[in-house]
Amino acid sequence: MAEELLPESDAKMHGSLTKSLLAVALLSSLGSSLLYGYNLAVVNSPAQYIKAFYNESIIDTYDWIPDEQFLTVLYSITVSIFAIGGMTGALLVGKLVTKYGRKGTLVKSSVLVFIAGAMMGFSRWCRMPAMVIFGRFIMGIHSGISLSVVPMYLGEIAPKNLRGFLGLVPSIHICLGVFIAQVLGLHELLGEEQHWPLLLSLVVLPTLVQVMLLPWFPESPRYLLIEKGNVHATIAALKWFRTKGNIQAEVEEMQEEQRSLSSIRTISVWGLLRDRCVRWQVITIMVVNVGMQLSGIDAIWFYTNEIFSNAGIPEPHIQYTTVGTGAIEVISGVLGCFTIDRVGRRPLMIGGFLFMGVCCAGITVSVLLQTQLPFMRYISVGCVVGIIAGFCIGPAGVPFLITAELFKQSHRPAAYTVAGCLNWLSNFTIGFVFPFLEEATGPYCYLIFCVICVGVALYTIFIIPETKNKTFMEISQMFAARNKIDEEELTANGHLKMAMMNGYGTLGHRDEKKEPMEKERGGGPFNKGFFDQ
Repeated sequence: MAEELLPESDAKMHGSLTKSLLAVALLSSLGSSLLYGYNLAVVNSPAQYIKAFYNESIIDTYDWIPDEQFLTVLYSITVSIFAIGGMTGALLVGKLVTKYGRKGTLVKSSVLVFIAGAMMGFSRWCRMPAMVIFGRFIMGIHSGISLSVVPMYLGEIAPKNLRGFLGLVPSIHICLGVFIAQVLGLHELLGEEQHWPLLLSLVVLPTLVQVMLLPWFPESPRYLLIEKGNVHATIAALKWFRTKGNIQAEVEEMQEEQRSLSSIRTISVWGLLRDRCVRWQVITIMVVNVGMQLSGIDAIWFYTNEIFSNAGIPEPHIQYTTVGTGAIEVISGVLGCFTIDRVGRRPLMIGGFLFMGVCCAGITVSVLLQTQLPFMRYISVGCVVGIIAGFCIGPAGVPFLITAELFKQSHRPAAYTVAGCLNWLSNFTIGFVFPFLEEATGPYCYLIFCVICVGVALYTIFIIPETKNKTFMEISQMFAARNKIDEEELTANGHLKMAMMNGYGTLGHRDEKKEPMEKERGGGPFNKGFFDQ
């Protein structure tokens, strides 16, 4: 019966975790976010073997023996080129998701992984170091695209009460990717010299699974309705992802957002930066995405082996200790995923950054005092673990999630472009600058990270509202006062009043007659037969 589609309370906007929702979250993250984490860590274990390959290839090809400094620079380019590719990919996100959709972009960009995997896998056989470097660059482009598109896609298909849970699934896969790379890099598995090309090229396996299965799932319903105006496809997608009782209310909420937009076309990055209606939202994503990378989480790995060595851990066992820290990443990510929709976004962000700040200060103090107080060596190890746990429980995934939540459909692609570029630029900067910073300041460099972590936590306390269980329209309205935008302007001259027609709550029109464009797009009131199809 059609009446079953009309819950009587606000619970009608809440949805349950269906098998389809969980499957698409796992699949989209498997061939995207997992690869990002994997590529962050996979080059660490075979570093000496990659340098040796570069040395042999240059000698054979150019009859010239490179010095150690040249090989180090070449290896540094191999590592950092991934972030440059990521920035390139982030710049493409807005155009790609507008043209191909969210799911379509994920599927089409998968071809980059196969190209990169082939180049890295056959580089040793072809005796061409450039194939490793270009393969890493192409993988960076893919990660730059997918790191923005996956949370955007999941944020748009999730009911508001599950946006937090599904939004942190990609961050779990990032941690899992790092952990898998650390495990496979052990000497007992693929950590031997002859296996490093295979280790780099294994990225094609999860992508193959994603390419085979993800196309069978629907596109984002919000994209289909608000940007494409395809009501029938929207209803079909919602029926796939939801129980039938949630379809009516969600379509109305999407139409409300559609009418609030001055144009259904997505705006450019320049337009986003100039729009005073989203000024504080833009500042927020800048702060949290830059703070996420400058929190010290990337730099911690530069110091990890030395800290573990100073703590008395034997050199052969340090690789297993590093794998243990990877396991802690995964556990912390899972904990954050299952608690975010209970405690909210703000507590995970505030608690995570403050805890990281305390641990960064702890590293500075413990390293300075460990010569006088031997037990401080173990304190430093605990601080390293604390930084990793604090990061993965909140700051690792929440910035990507709230980038989707703080913006409406027309602004979201440009917002992810800005957030992605800043994220990758900060990633590249910390990787490039930290060795010089650590050389100049020693353990005091972690006090800089401490200040940044505390600063982001304070910004979250005073500026960022709680977005748990809020619609995108409600979140926009929460920022209206701070942006000095009145409600009439925010909601497109107030044309958002509800009217009851044929027993259903539908949105009022600007005049009593249906506008031609809306009729063409399939807007207007829905009848029983439409939802019962």
